[in-house]
Parts: sequence; C-alpha cells; structure tokens
Amino acid sequence: MRRIHIGRSGPLQRTILGLCLAFALAGCYRTPVVENYPAYYRERHPITLSDGERTVKVFLGRNRGGLTASQRADVLAFAHAWRHDATSGILIEVPQSGPSARAGADSLREVHAIFAASGVPREAVAVRGFRPLPAALASIKLSYSRLTAHAGPCGLWPRDLGPAYDSDDLQNRPYWNLGCATQRNLASMVSNPADLVQPRGEAPADSARRSTAFTAYRSGKSPAGAYDGYDKGKISDLGK
Repeated sequence: MRRIHIGRSGPLQRTILGLCLAFALAGCYRTPVVENYPAYYRERHPITLSDGERTVKVFLGRNRGGLTASQRADVLAFAHAWRHDATSGILIEVPQSGPSARAGADSLREVHAIFAASGVPREAVAVRGFRPLPAALASIKLSYSRLTAHAGPCGLWPRDLGPAYDSDDLQNRPYWNLGCATQRNLASMVSNPADLVQPRGEAPADSARRSTAFTAYRSGKSPAGAYDGYDKGKISDLGK
C-alpha cells in the first residue's frame, strides 16, 4: 500500500482556502432590516403627558420654632402653585422622632396657617409622619401631583447617517435625532402641559371696555384708546 504524504501548503493554496472561507461567510451575512421611521419630527419624538410631582423641602434645625422668612416665601409660593396646576391634594411629611421633632411640630402649625391664608382647603392637606435617618438633615417635605410633559430620550442614532448597504440611506430623509431637542425643550418650558392637547376656555369679555368702544363708534369717534405719556422714556429725537 502506498502512502500519500501531505506536505505544507504553499501560498497559492492558502490564498484559495482564504477566498473559499470568505465566500462562505459572505453567503451567511444578511443586511439588517430597519423599519422606516416617520419623517415628521413630532411623530418620531412625540410629547407625552404624565403625572409628576412637585416637591418643596423645609429644612429644620434644633430647638427652633417656626419658619424663616425665606421658608415662608417658599411655602407661600408652593400654595399658589398648588391652586394653579395641582391634580391631587397636598401631602406633608413631618419627622416624628429625633432632636428635630419639636421644631417639626412648631413649623407644621405655621405651614398650616400659610396654607389657610392662601385659600388651600384643610381637607386637601394630609399629614404623614416618618422617622428621619440619624445622620440626615431633617426636613418637612411638601408634595403634590401635577401634569408634566416629556419628550425623548434624545441622542439615539439607530441608523447610519452616511451611505450604507440599505437603500433607504440614499434617500434625502431626516435622521432620527432631528427635532428631539426642540420637542424636549418645548415640553420643559410650557406653563400648562394641557395646552399641548387642547385650547383653554375663553374668559368673559371686558364688558366695560366693550361698552365704551361701542359708544365711541356709534358717535362717530375713534374707538381706540388714548395713552398719554407712553413715549416719555425715549432716548433721542434723532431722525425727526
């Protein structure tokens, strides 16, 4: 029986083997298919409304009764904001143990007084006690739910910006992240998120001003208002 000796392969054999392996791997490769996303930025990055929370913390000291002037202003602003945009009652969390429990009870009475003076109903306020951590600075936490607007997240790039194997990349279409920052800024700056969904109701007309304008119109006079002294703050008469 004759033996067949297989020697080392030469450069040509190694090249042919590498080409065969490359073709085999290329046959298994498939370009990933990405679904077409909306071309309009409001559909790619819609602004959604959800329940959020507004929180104010009133930090307490030791053996100190009542609130400081700045804390009274914070509580008063919180009460006015609750009447404007709240979707729930007010929850007050007060420490009930530790060296700041006495200061918390004294400050709580003043918080209730400010709420009552601001027109917040007593039944809309709930009080709950908690045990503060030993090393933490104790505080009274005021919170309520409100409507918030959100958009994003931004900074996502699911597709290439340049030419690729996908034929959709050769079209003149906006990229995915375009317009996301604008939507996110609009959602954070709007005063009333409900305005993004529906318009507000019309307020009653100024009947006194309307009666004055109609009277001047019927008598043949100009219904425009007279504003004296509006140009007293001018800097120069240059150009007259």
